[in-house]
Amino acid sequence: MHQLPIQIIINDGLFVKDPESTDLGKKIISKSIELIEELGFEAFTFKKLGQAIGSPESSVYRYFESKHQLLVYLICWYWSWVEYKLVFGTVNQQSSHEKLNVAIQILTEPIHMDYSFEHVNEVILNKIVVAESTKVFHTKKIDAENQLGYFAVYKRIVQRVSDIILEVNPDFKYPNMLVSTVMEGAHQQAFFVEHLPTITDQAECTDQVQEFYTNLVMKVIDAI
Repeated sequence: MHQLPIQIIINDGLFVKDPESTDLGKKIISKSIELIEELGFEAFTFKKLGQAIGSPESSVYRYFESKHQLLVYLICWYWSWVEYKLVFGTVNQQSSHEKLNVAIQILTEPIHMDYSFEHVNEVILNKIVVAESTKVFHTKKIDAENQLGYFAVYKRIVQRVSDIILEVNPDFKYPNMLVSTVMEGAHQQAFFVEHLPTITDQAECTDQVQEFYTNLVMKVIDAI
């Protein structure tokens, strides 16, 4: 039996034309990830992207209305990929504690390439999520975009792991707060490792962040 290709489904309000539907669209995604990581989001433009892919700037606008929309798309793609890993990583775990351990590992572990998606470099995309996510959430558009469902996958991940926490300890009062703290904190620690290493205890190429958050979650939910 042939394994069906894995699909990452993104809210269709985040694009004019689905970039996954054409080779050019996939090239736009691939090269935009490289350029945003290289230049930073502020310096990134559709003109530079068009030059990098050898296509008119107008061709990029056929897929995305703005670079903000493109960034939200990329962030949502990343979290959809994390959700896919979370679902498959926890589905066969026998106990709630095992499921929670795996879930925390997936949310905090270093990112490696997933060759199921040839046009997306997940390692570089993770760097963009770490460095640029605030430009998605901390905007005047956040409430309107939330109403449009742009952040549904992020919220689903929080809910999935919160539900596992409540399986372990049904009396724990703050599962959503704890999960979102782990998700954002792990990325913050990754940023500190690269740029401000003296304010973190994580060393490169180690799993101390994963160990820290696993211990934190288990102790907090057992202490309540």
